[in-house]
Amino acid sequence: MSSLETDNRETQRTVRRRLSREERHRQLLDSAWQVIRYEGTEALSLGRLAEQAGVTKPVVYDHFGTRAGLLSALYQEFDARQTALMDAALRDCEATLEGRAGVIASSYVDCVLAQGREIPDVIAALAGSPELEAVKHDYRLAFIEKCRRLLAPFTSGGELGQAGLWAMLGAADSLSHAAAMGEISSSQAKEELVAIIDGVVNRERN
Repeated sequence: MSSLETDNRETQRTVRRRLSREERHRQLLDSAWQVIRYEGTEALSLGRLAEQAGVTKPVVYDHFGTRAGLLSALYQEFDARQTALMDAALRDCEATLEGRAGVIASSYVDCVLAQGREIPDVIAALAGSPELEAVKHDYRLAFIEKCRRLLAPFTSGGELGQAGLWAMLGAADSLSHAAAMGEISSSQAKEELVAIIDGVVNRERN
């Protein structure tokens, strides 16, 4: 029995009892991640999701409306998980450049690795339309602003340039996805990202 068939049986057992709207939404998102994991993002349609989740198409349309709405919900969930992971780590870290850079790097890489190879597929799919690209861009702006607040106190003027922040984000994307694909280890990705963050901030000190 394949892993997808096993997941399907688990899904069907869940569907047999009546779910609340929140539980159904959670089940549909879990099923969508399963489709991406085993079949890729291109296979993810609302009809395919209904089949995977063992529900009718109107149920899926009621929750997401369109495929773009589904992809946006998946990316939003990933972003929320990443934010929660970072916030929890920040509460326990030292208020130093090294401490905060380590939290930013670890939380970014760990969240991508926790989601596996599915999230690069979702991010690639988001680039497929202006609507979805705008969703991704808004979340990235929020992440950059958070990094600015965390790191600006360690610069000479209390400010970080926009170009440096975007460079940090690009490095975080590339390194974490390379780790997810097995090209480098998670520790290598984190160490390199910390070094890049330190470099961007230290440049602003001069």
